[in-house]
Amino acid sequence: MAVEGGLIYVLGIDVGTGGTRAIVIDGSGRVVSSTTEEHQPFASQQIGWAEQHPEDWWRATCIAVRKAIASANLSAEEIACVGFSGQMHGAVILDEQGSVVRPALIWCDVRTEKQCRDVTAKIGQERLIQLTCNPALANFTLTKLLWVRESEPANWKRVRSVMLPKDYVRFRLTGERATDMADASGTLLLDVAHRRWSREMLQAAELDERLLPSLHESPAVCGEISDKGAAESGLCVGTPVVAGAGDQAAGATGMGIVSAGTVSATIGTSGVVFAATDRPALDPHGRVHTFCHAIPGRWHVMGVTQAAGLSLRWFRDTFATNSSGIRETYDQLTAEAAKIPAGSDGLLWTPYLMGERTPHLDSSARGALVGLSASHTRAHVVRAILEGVTFSLRDTFTLFREMKVPVTSIRLGGGGARSPLWRQIQADVYGHAVEIVEAEEGAAYGAAILAGVGAGLWPTVDAACASTVRVATRVNPQPAAVATLNASYSAFRQIYPATKGIFTSR
Repeated sequence: MAVEGGLIYVLGIDVGTGGTRAIVIDGSGRVVSSTTEEHQPFASQQIGWAEQHPEDWWRATCIAVRKAIASANLSAEEIACVGFSGQMHGAVILDEQGSVVRPALIWCDVRTEKQCRDVTAKIGQERLIQLTCNPALANFTLTKLLWVRESEPANWKRVRSVMLPKDYVRFRLTGERATDMADASGTLLLDVAHRRWSREMLQAAELDERLLPSLHESPAVCGEISDKGAAESGLCVGTPVVAGAGDQAAGATGMGIVSAGTVSATIGTSGVVFAATDRPALDPHGRVHTFCHAIPGRWHVMGVTQAAGLSLRWFRDTFATNSSGIRETYDQLTAEAAKIPAGSDGLLWTPYLMGERTPHLDSSARGALVGLSASHTRAHVVRAILEGVTFSLRDTFTLFREMKVPVTSIRLGGGGARSPLWRQIQADVYGHAVEIVEAEEGAAYGAAILAGVGAGLWPTVDAACASTVRVATRVNPQPAAVATLNASYSAFRQIYPATKGIFTSR
């Protein structure tokens, strides 16, 4: 174990959609350094398609890791353990030599409606949810594998292993084919309640279990840096690597969302409301996901808004870019929006740019800006987007009440936690105080905490979070705004049923 002046250092890596983030923390949980290397934008050859090149994740990881270690003024030998997080659901397929067969279909790719219908018809919706705790959704990995098999048979013949995005980067670092329970929960191939690959699902899908990586609990060591991995990444040969977790479970771990009653609302490209549970709580309609948590013997439920931060990014890139290609900043846009009263003077936004998961399970859903008048300005539109994304996240809290999932504290993460206006909007829409933690470093911080447990720095994930996660700010709801936004939320809930037929009929 690496010690420098009595301190132990661990590295967390998060392979996101827009970039790879690497952070170094010490034994107190303090962030020593952090850096992000952007990815190439994902390709979308058709509506609903989204692909990325796994080799680009590896390139970005190597750059980010070297920069993080250098920025911390450490040597590679001083890193005691490496933890991983990453975007979920992506389908990485490799040939016999371990080379990528085709670009990965990533989480927001929803081309697989046919495969979803086929799997559901073959197994039955009720049985499917019993087996995997989730319905067949176009985002999930299994449906993507089936699409490749049906649509690209020549490519499928070459496939010898499949894995998730972060696990490809681990494979390049260690040579090991491994994954964790939390990330595997989003494949539609895991028996979530019993934390093992589902033989019945594999049989129904006609997939060989030998294609899948080995399963591990998140803080468990599952490999070490290989000679080749060290040469390319700058890490030290033999450094242990833990299984880590999908970005949602890792991000929640980094925010201390580890026991029942604690809930996070995270707004990144997508938006997620995440609650830790001590049982695999189920929604019989599959409107929220039930996955294994990063803590052994624990689960979580979460609702997902596909285009949360993506809604604001889409607006900025499309309507707030000048003729020279210079984009206005998010801070500029939200400063404008802060001058508009709660409720956006009746303007409403549904953030269904990439279809929607919770609560609609409808990849055909599309966004809508409703209630426009000649008096509305750009600032109104921006505020309506912020409120509409938050209304969509509130849908998950509504389902939690139905499922009797307790909510005693709400912590914010992602871009929604960094914007003062969006923090207040969330407190007002949820009608509940919200907290921002001191080290809001996202999933990479959770990955580093898991590495610390793997290195023996803390005995358990609970102990690690109790030692490192601290609340920095609390925002209380404003009663007048709560009343206005409750009325707006009621109107928001009427838009999807009113517009659904327009998009499904096209």
